[in-house]
Amino acid sequence: MAITPDTKNWTWVLEKPCPECGFDATTFKATDVAALLRTNAAAWPAVLEGADVRVRPDDATWSPLEYSAHVRDVFRIYDYRLGLMQEQDDPLFPNWDQDATAVEEKYNEQVPAVVADELVAAGASLADALDRVTDWSRPGRRSDGVAFTIETFAKYFIHDPIHHLYDVTK
Repeated sequence: MAITPDTKNWTWVLEKPCPECGFDATTFKATDVAALLRTNAAAWPAVLEGADVRVRPDDATWSPLEYSAHVRDVFRIYDYRLGLMQEQDDPLFPNWDQDATAVEEKYNEQVPAVVADELVAAGASLADALDRVTDWSRPGRRSDGVAFTIETFAKYFIHDPIHHLYDVTK
């Protein structure tokens, strides 16, 4: 069963704390995101060791495995988008329908140990790419027109895995 898509525009997390997970983008620099990412990615394998990893807490919420597969794919998508921002002038990111991907890729049927390995590897790749950024002011745009610099892109991005780790551990 598919989850009802989240259609909120979460860019507000750049300006004020998230009331759910406590994330506050104003309390750190973009240059800190790679370290935050490595810490976050390291926490996910333990989530995937649970006996109830495929169990949804309710009909409207992903299972820990589905959240983990989503976070892995977020790491991959943001790594790709970061590359676009560094290689092109103000690229328009291709749209990514995360909810369609969850269904098409059958997130809840994937092998938890494989997802854990892939998530950690994707997180390391993105963290390494963030460590190599030299111009944090380079722009890029989401398919809905929201504009970012690499600085705001990084700070916006890190909320997603932090929030989802909160979702599966609260």
